[in-house]
Parts: sequence; structure tokens; C-alpha cells
Amino acid sequence: MSHPSRQAPPPGPGTSRAAALFVHVFTASGAGIALLAMLEAVREHWTAVFTWLGLALLIDGLDGPMARRLNVEAMQPNWSGETLDLVVDFLTYVFVPAYAITASGLLLPLAAPLLGVGIVISSALYFSDRRMKTEDNHFRGFPALWNAAAFYLFLLRPSPAASAFAIAALIVLTFVPFKVLHPVRVKRFRGFNLSLIAVWAALAMMTIANDFNVAMPVTAVLCAIALYIVCGDVVIRLLRPEIDD
Repeated sequence: MSHPSRQAPPPGPGTSRAAALFVHVFTASGAGIALLAMLEAVREHWTAVFTWLGLALLIDGLDGPMARRLNVEAMQPNWSGETLDLVVDFLTYVFVPAYAITASGLLLPLAAPLLGVGIVISSALYFSDRRMKTEDNHFRGFPALWNAAAFYLFLLRPSPAASAFAIAALIVLTFVPFKVLHPVRVKRFRGFNLSLIAVWAALAMMTIANDFNVAMPVTAVLCAIALYIVCGDVVIRLLRPEIDD
């Protein structure tokens, strides 16, 4: 029952605040997805793990544009979207993949727990580093993309010794100040970069759907795209040192 002496609030601002709150809830849902992925990892249902992590990656790709479009920071100033994003990203990019890597049986048994601990400690430091992004929107060092590292570990399945060495190398590279491409925010070749990410996403979904049993050309393209993302800036600047982002 409405009170006759009160006027209903304008629908616009209230609707905008509700929409902004929904964006926060949408981002936070990634934490729930991380739990579902962890439950599957404990059961060693690896395809299901990467399916959930892929959904979390999709949410992470959508919530930023939604937040900017709806001006979430102004509409819901009591919640920090940046902090929320970091919390969810740590779960989906680091913690669950670290468990999957450690429990996969693909590493040397003695090294696996030590490397798992190294992943989460180095990533926690990386996430708190104010220098993690450069002025031209690259990542500084290996950007704690352990979901991707786990994906390639399950795809390529190198020997346990080679796998352990690769994980140790990525932990060290977290602290090495080289530039890693952010395919969305880096202006240079943005259209090309986004096209590559679309191809990668399609092939990754195909790979997961086939329980990592894909033809060699698919594996080769996935690896080539990963090398471009990690090493592309270094190669381009060696060939064209005058280039500007």
C-alpha cells in the first residue's frame, strides 16, 4: 500500500543502481564457479574443471564492459569492483588451476606440492603489485594466467620433469619485467589480436569438448597463439624498435 504523502522515487536512478548491483553479483558469480570447478578437480574430472574455468573466463571478459557502460563505480560506490575482480580472478586464474596442476599427476611427485605453493605465493605477490600493468596496457611479467598454463599442461602432456621445469620457469617469469600482450587493451594490432583470441577461444572449446584429444594442427595453432601473446611484444620491438603503442 502506498503512502499518499510520498512520491515514488524516479525509476531511472533506481533502475541504474539495480543494474549496477547486478554487475557486481555477475562478477561475484565467478567465485561460485570457482567452487564448482574445485569440486570437479577434487574428483579429477578435468574436462569439467576447464569447462567451469572457461565460463569464469567468459564472465571476466563481459563484466568489465558492462561495468563501464552502466557506470557501476558511481552507481554503487560502496562496493569496489576492482577488489571484487581481483578476488574472483585469484580464485579462477590462480587457486583452482594451481590445485589442478598440483593434483594432475603430470608433475614430479616431490616437486608438485612445492610448485603449487610457489604458484599461489608468487601470484598473490603479483596481484598486489602496483606495477603489474605497464603504461601502455601490457602485463609486466608472466601475468599469473595459471588457468592457461594448466590448459596447455593437459593439452601437451610433456614428461613430468619437463612439466615441473616449465611451471618453475613461469613462477620465475612472474617477476621478470618483460611485457606480455593484453589482447584487449593494447592498441597496437588490436583488431588482429582480438581475432586471434576469438580463434583461440573456439579451438580451446573444441579441445575441452574432445577431452583434449585433438588433431596436431589444432594443438599447433593453440601453441602459436600462446607464443604470440607471451613473446609478441619482445619480437616486434626487436624488429621495429621505433614502434609506439
